[in-house]
Amino acid sequence: MPALLTSISHLARETLRELFTLSDRKRPPGLLIMATIAMGLPVLIGSACGAFATSSMGCMGGMVILYLRPRTSFAVRLRSLLLASSGFILSFTLGLVSNYDPLVSTLTLAATAFMAALICRSNAVLPPASFFFVLVACVARAIPFDPALILTRAAVLSAGCFGALCLGLVFSILRPATAAELSDAPVTDKPQFLDALVESATIAAFVAGGYHFARLIHLDNPYWVPISTIAILQGTSLRAVWHRKVHRILGTAIGMGLAWLIFRSAPGPWTLSVTIMILGFLIESLVTRNYALAVIFITPLTVIYADAHSAYNQTEHLILMRFVDSMLGSVIGYLGGLTLYLIRPAFVRKA
Repeated sequence: MPALLTSISHLARETLRELFTLSDRKRPPGLLIMATIAMGLPVLIGSACGAFATSSMGCMGGMVILYLRPRTSFAVRLRSLLLASSGFILSFTLGLVSNYDPLVSTLTLAATAFMAALICRSNAVLPPASFFFVLVACVARAIPFDPALILTRAAVLSAGCFGALCLGLVFSILRPATAAELSDAPVTDKPQFLDALVESATIAAFVAGGYHFARLIHLDNPYWVPISTIAILQGTSLRAVWHRKVHRILGTAIGMGLAWLIFRSAPGPWTLSVTIMILGFLIESLVTRNYALAVIFITPLTVIYADAHSAYNQTEHLILMRFVDSMLGSVIGYLGGLTLYLIRPAFVRKA
């Protein structure tokens, strides 16, 4: 018993220490500016045209720039942005097309999560890896099904992806990687294909299974459950999964409070547009340095993308339901991490 208490105390201290620790993996200032523009420009244009809700889909496309790796060559940067753009467009469009039926929507979400995880793991894509592919797929499922608007919505997201691609290329031309940066770039070992296949199938099962379970118990538009699940499963070890679970819960709690403050002030389209740009800048600044802090700002940004149309009239109910969804998704994600720990020896077992 004393040994168990000591282990629990050590884990708690370590989790809290990492919660308040910033890594030294900073983004170049130029990339922060480009990311802010990529995520904010679509809604600025949309606000000017009186189409904020539709233009927010372009902001999601702008998140493609988060996959640009500054310490890589121009060719690698271009390939990463093209791959991310294609994945975003396919994930989002498939979510829009399949949203007419709960079962079909669940199956296509499973396919999306599986392919995103498999491609990212097979190509050793660093975090956020498959997270934002699943996020845009889930937000698409929060949008009411309307066949007449599918092409328009997909085109707006595609325009956002194209804008992010162009801005990423501008950044790459103005700031090419130095020889020192190329030599110091982190090296991630690619897993064996069978390991990647097993991991991807497990991730897909828990992401889609959590989404289906949330619909079975009649949670209101439960897109946040699979988002939280995939966020937890981005950990590379059981300890990392545990840390992400705790950090996700704490970050989401604070982020939901921030979302409540934003919508309680009844912001107009222009204010929301500026808010999106500020949140995007903070996310890009923190996502490589401290996951929990980044989640604080990812949370209200996602709520704006998916729920801005209803958040004004039922703010308290919306925030409460999204927090419940997040807690459920975090638990499901941790169970998925335990499953990976048991079935795949390559999932590093750290004490």
